[in-house]
Amino acid sequence: MFMESSTKFTNRLIDETSPYLLQHAHNPVDWYPWGDEAFERAKAEDKPVLVSIGYSACHWCHVMEHESFEDEATAVIMNEHFINIKVDMEERPDVDQIYMNFVQLTTGRGGWPMNVFMTPDKKPFFGGTYFPPSSRYGMPSWQQVLASLSVAFREKRDDLETSANHIIGEMRRLSLVEARGFVDGSARCGIWELHENV
Repeated sequence: MFMESSTKFTNRLIDETSPYLLQHAHNPVDWYPWGDEAFERAKAEDKPVLVSIGYSACHWCHVMEHESFEDEATAVIMNEHFINIKVDMEERPDVDQIYMNFVQLTTGRGGWPMNVFMTPDKKPFFGGTYFPPSSRYGMPSWQQVLASLSVAFREKRDDLETSANHIIGEMRRLSLVEARGFVDGSARCGIWELHENV
């Protein structure tokens, strides 16, 4: 829950120690830090989860924050339709690696800010990096992405779950190949360990 003072908002990140998370503590977005509380709320309200990952020195992270996460109209959409989690990749490289593997597998590229949408039980179904506030460069706007995924979660849930399970299976398969020494094991993905270890 965020509260409005005379000139700004304050969300749950205000109690964090990460400089990156504290940079977002006065966004109108109802950010949670990574943890059980956010996923429990997502399950209780049956909402998809947005995990947005970045770091303090990331230029495009600051651009997207200014363009979208500081925008009250955008925050209303995010807060109404999603449970929103902010992650500092320098503080949680384990979480970052898992979802970076997902984004690279599904889009062919990665980077920060990284924005991944998932089910309340942590199964990712869509991800990307920077999204502009309005459609440009052949990219949809952030609000268009939010609207499309909110509708898909409500109306095509079975398709999303099937797709997520397929992607997780593929990530698991690739990780097993890596574990056998065919690929550099340093990039191993622990996606199936999310429920227990992350």
